[in-house]
Amino acid sequence: MKAGQDFDVVVVGGGVGGVAAVRKLASAGFAVALVEDRLVGGECHYWGCNPSKTLLRPIEVFNLARSVPGVRETISGKQPDVAAVLAKRDVIVEHHSDHDRLASLRRVGVAVFHGVGRLSGQRAVRVTCADYGEAVLEARHAVVLATGTRPNVPEIPGLAQARPWTNRDLTAMTQVPHRALVVGGGPVAVEFTTILTGLGSAVTLVVRGGGLLSDCEPEAGELVAQSLRSKGAAIHFHTELAGVTRPLADGPLTATFDGRTIEVDEIVLAAGRLTNTDNLGLETVGLHGGGPIRVNNHLQAIGIANGWLYALGDTTGRARLSHISTYHGHLVAEIIAARAAGRELRENELAARDAESRAQVIFTEPQVVRVGRTEKQARAEGFAVRTRTARYPGTLSHLALYRDGFDGWAKLVIDDSTNTLLGATFVGPEFSELAQAATLAVLAKIPTSLLRHAVAPHPTVNQVWDPLLAEETELARYVRSRPAGKEE
Repeated sequence: MKAGQDFDVVVVGGGVGGVAAVRKLASAGFAVALVEDRLVGGECHYWGCNPSKTLLRPIEVFNLARSVPGVRETISGKQPDVAAVLAKRDVIVEHHSDHDRLASLRRVGVAVFHGVGRLSGQRAVRVTCADYGEAVLEARHAVVLATGTRPNVPEIPGLAQARPWTNRDLTAMTQVPHRALVVGGGPVAVEFTTILTGLGSAVTLVVRGGGLLSDCEPEAGELVAQSLRSKGAAIHFHTELAGVTRPLADGPLTATFDGRTIEVDEIVLAAGRLTNTDNLGLETVGLHGGGPIRVNNHLQAIGIANGWLYALGDTTGRARLSHISTYHGHLVAEIIAARAAGRELRENELAARDAESRAQVIFTEPQVVRVGRTEKQARAEGFAVRTRTARYPGTLSHLALYRDGFDGWAKLVIDDSTNTLLGATFVGPEFSELAQAATLAVLAKIPTSLLRHAVAPHPTVNQVWDPLLAEETELARYVRSRPAGKEE
């Protein structure tokens, strides 16, 4: 074992959040160590968001081209060129090499340890490395845990032995299975189904619940299900796998559910994630592993005296979204720097504000944008709400210029007492570009009567806001508040 090495901050986990934190801390002059046992860059870059969206983009563009007169006539194939799609994916994930990322971090002064990091006491991390044994890293100011998640493999007879695909296998696939069974009904499951059907696979989707995207507005899941079925996917709701067998290592699998058995080439799991805290040494500082680490809005682990232990991103359970992890990484660096300078932070100073306004885009066809609360969530939290909904094109006839068969839907959830947005959902082609405007409106608590004056340029997709806000005027507010039957 190497003797203890001292740093200002030790970050365990080299995903997007951990890398954001160490870069910012190093640029501020802190001595920083980063511990990562896989590729620096993390799940998002190599096996998650980046490769999956690289696979989805050609499908989206291909289907758009087939929906535009004057372009569709030039297309002869039935799907994108799979070999070219996979080659582009390989470039985006840097052929699963973190050489350039490591070099970049080391140039700015970050000490990178390729190994498994575990807490071994207050402000101490023990690192086990394959090439030189163990080292103990001591942190003068803080330890940050950014260890992320891993795929959940349900305990179903024969499933583990059949070697099912997870996100790591699907996003790294070298050929598309002719027949695939996807397990799950959330964002990952529907994106995987979109990828597979778009690249020529016959897909069966098995969903435990009664609809897709259960955390979204119900209409969003219904529209996505309708679209997936139109592309040939078979969807089974209220269904769970009963058993799986794979007699030959490289042969097909058989899966049983609802009393039937089907044969497929691969089973793809999108059945949730497990937080990587079960082997993190949390017991050495009085915490329990196996689940998310509870943090306050300064991202400090609850139950740790003096606030030296932080967690961010997926590790906190606040949101399993890479952009939230990056946001947490930048924020935690600012918090650590402020406290190292002797500042005692007030409750709302440098505090994470992602809980009520986080945005998510699900890159299906149609795209689903969700910001803040759904109507169900808002009512469950005790808000008095009203909603505005719209179906498109509707009165926005110019949307037809984008593609034939343009179809969309949107909903605003409004706090009836303050006339500010609690949440927004948009479902439609190219609607991902609406996420930031909705996030700003929710975060800044802009009154809807003011928001309607943010006039969208014509002809753009941003005009989908117009019918949602058409009645959000001061006059409408006066009419709502006026006693019934009163004459003036």
